[in-house]
Amino acid sequence: QVQLVESGGGQVQAGGSLRLSCAASGRTFNSYTMAWFRQAPGKEREVVAAISWRGGRTTYEDSVKGRFTISRNNAKNTVYLQMNSLKPEDTAVYYCAARTGIAPSTTKDEYAYWGQGTQVTVSS
Repeated sequence: QVQLVESGGGQVQAGGSLRLSCAASGRTFNSYTMAWFRQAPGKEREVVAAISWRGGRTTYEDSVKGRFTISRNNAKNTVYLQMNSLKPEDTAVYYCAARTGIAPSTTKDEYAYWGQGTQVTVSS
């Protein structure tokens, strides 16, 4: 099992940046692929980015490509989401998620472990 705790959310103006962190418990962090999802009010939870167990492979939702970067530090049991050039439409609760496996996945139902979420609000 793994427990996930997100941090780094907040309010920022359009064009600004935020860096989200997700700290994981457990000694087998490097056996999990990780992902960031987000959920805006009235919308379904959607994948933002995912990263493989060693960090060598990543995948991004089209609207964040070139603006967001997912990374991980297995020595620190932490995954990050660097968000640049933020837009009001990026406003959502951002969730960290983990699944056993090697390759990154964008399928929500494949993720068994979830954090509590952190709010990101981008004002115009």
